[in-house]
Amino acid sequence: MLGDAVRAIRAETTLEPEVALILGTGLGGLAGQIAVETELGYERIPGFPLSTVESHAGRLLLGTLAGKRVVAMQGRFHRYEGYSLQEIGFPIRVMRALGADTLCVSNACGGMHPLWGPGDLMLIADHINLLGDNPLIGANDDSLGPRFPDMSAAYDPRLRALAREVARDLKIVLREGVYVAVTGPNLETAAEYRMLRAIGADAVGMSTVPEVIVAVHGGMRVLGVSIITDQCLPDALEPADVPSIIATATSAEPSLTTLITGVLERMT
Repeated sequence: MLGDAVRAIRAETTLEPEVALILGTGLGGLAGQIAVETELGYERIPGFPLSTVESHAGRLLLGTLAGKRVVAMQGRFHRYEGYSLQEIGFPIRVMRALGADTLCVSNACGGMHPLWGPGDLMLIADHINLLGDNPLIGANDDSLGPRFPDMSAAYDPRLRALAREVARDLKIVLREGVYVAVTGPNLETAAEYRMLRAIGADAVGMSTVPEVIVAVHGGMRVLGVSIITDQCLPDALEPADVPSIIATATSAEPSLTTLITGVLERMT
């Protein structure tokens, strides 16, 4: 299936991407900065799942951004949509096979750090997988990666340092912390937020971790940035408002776009 997907894309373009991008909830606007050469709906790519989330466009874009050849997923997949983690990770395999050796992934998340607020960007330093599954379970294909990939530095230290440098130079507030992935689709209870904070998480979401695991398995460098869309403080918890969450993510798009493009410009 991987070969079929790559051939379908290669039939439409000869561009060989250097960088893969995943544009998450409310973050599809970054696609507007890409000089798109080729655009394919997910339904045209064998093996690709179809996004069922309203704010996810469901297109693969190939072109250039900040002087780098890129392939971008405008819309991603989640376990709560009914997909397996292997299905969620499949597009990463495809982008890797196309030539991308770096993955930049973004998401919207709930913030549990009491000093951080909605609209802040958080550089992902590490993650906790509470999805109850792993995309690497099953027979290992040694041509794709090792049986037991090391995750001690899943988020590339050099890319993180570069992101901090760009944020400092461009005066973008950039937090740094640990992201925890849960299944959703419901948001957490106050007790669950207390538990997640107690085990070391600063932000919580329903994506990213499967893709990062597959990317690391495939030997890719990873940069992850979250937009904190709401405060999840258990002693001051308010009902979640999804339109407000999406609006907050959208309002933070310019800062995220500036950060990611700045990193790409300086990346070697």
